[in-house]
Amino acid sequence: MIRENQKYINKLLVVLDAVTLLLSVRIAWYIRFNTGLLMRYKGEYPLERYFVPLALMVPVYIVLYYLFKLYSAYRHRSIFEETFNLLKANIVGVLIFTMILYIFKYVDYSRYMIAVFFIVNIVMTSFERCIIRYVLRCIRKKGYNLKHILFVGLNYDTVDFINKIKSNRHWGYSILGILSDYYDEDKADSNSYMAFEEAAACLDGGSIFGKINELDRYLSSYDVDEVFITLPFKEYNKLNSIIEVCEKNGVKAQIIPEFSKFLSSKPYIENIDGTAVISMRYIPLDNILNKTLKRIFDIVLSVFFILLTLPITILTCIIIKLTSQGPVIFKQERVGLNKKSFTMYKFRSMKIQNKEEEKSEWTTKDDSRKTKFGAFIRKTSIDELPQFFNVLKGDMSLVGPRPERPYFVGKFKEEIPKYMVKHQVRPGITGWAQVNGWRGDTSIEKRIECDIFYIENWNFWFDVKIMFLTVFKGFANKNAY
Repeated sequence: MIRENQKYINKLLVVLDAVTLLLSVRIAWYIRFNTGLLMRYKGEYPLERYFVPLALMVPVYIVLYYLFKLYSAYRHRSIFEETFNLLKANIVGVLIFTMILYIFKYVDYSRYMIAVFFIVNIVMTSFERCIIRYVLRCIRKKGYNLKHILFVGLNYDTVDFINKIKSNRHWGYSILGILSDYYDEDKADSNSYMAFEEAAACLDGGSIFGKINELDRYLSSYDVDEVFITLPFKEYNKLNSIIEVCEKNGVKAQIIPEFSKFLSSKPYIENIDGTAVISMRYIPLDNILNKTLKRIFDIVLSVFFILLTLPITILTCIIIKLTSQGPVIFKQERVGLNKKSFTMYKFRSMKIQNKEEEKSEWTTKDDSRKTKFGAFIRKTSIDELPQFFNVLKGDMSLVGPRPERPYFVGKFKEEIPKYMVKHQVRPGITGWAQVNGWRGDTSIEKRIECDIFYIENWNFWFDVKIMFLTVFKGFANKNAY
């Protein structure tokens, strides 16, 4: 029933998206040629001349929306994720449309109108999706379009997920009950019985509480859409028979393993000659195509930035040489990809130190070791400019977790869980932690949380977003000292 509802919702979305696209073309034409908001030219601008080419793009946009997962179920997805996917689809759509105009030499088509259409369509489609999302949530809260689910097995993950469902009514889950062989106080260990007590307290009085061997009867008697298997380790011998019963009744089964707390938010399942192997962490940059795309992006942009900042680089070199003794470039050992050490370059911002101080001294806000000019270039991140050459060498990337000195890597490795995960990708000049304010003498735990989020959720547009944010709030930062 739920799958049928999703089909109807998707058909409705396709129709609404097509109507919204056509309305966006009409509104864009009106804004461009009839409002005076943009530059006006003398002459006639018939609607059909500008309407028809963009209207013919509607099927292309619908396909793009499908490819960018705008028609997949989004009970658990945020509106921000959906809007970001919509933005990406529209960027690709405008590029395709512009390319078609170029190929067919349609040179007189208004570029202003394309830009206005791009903005109007994103705004209107986002508004349309917000309304649909709001209506569906209201319907679910009233008890319609619900997914009726049954838990098989009982542990604290069961309790945790039940609490999440009850806190997110808009997901549209209706919990029918729990089947477990260990909810009897006389037969269960203390942990199993306590988990059952907590789960029962979360559910309604009319919920099902039965034994696992009754699953077939319950699936035949009740309208169950999905089964969540939350077996404790000691009951995993029952897993095969449970899945067979679910498949026999045509009910979707999902497993929440008891070891899920050890998995990342995006674990990766690999098929090795017919054997499913679960990786604790999915790293998109392990993919050769993603890795190549990022490397090309790094090389092209680092060359561009080296040329762009050349006057600043030359001026900085001159001032450092005139205002303090010592070399212009400061070289320091850092730990990078696969825990391998490399030499990182920076403009020297401190007085000459002995090697031991360099290895283990943490820079603080009013550090007496900084030169006057050094304090300025650290605050504005000018001291980081030589790292573009680290990027060209392949030691670093433009975006990634910041590399640390070996002394602190050894220290944090023992003190902070998951700290070493950051070394599974190339370190970066800027990163998700830095644009969120976690740089300098700030929380290492928060920094690692951001680094792991970046590693698990990397995509090309995420790098673009971080670069964009770096321009506005990453260079000059209150914690940059």
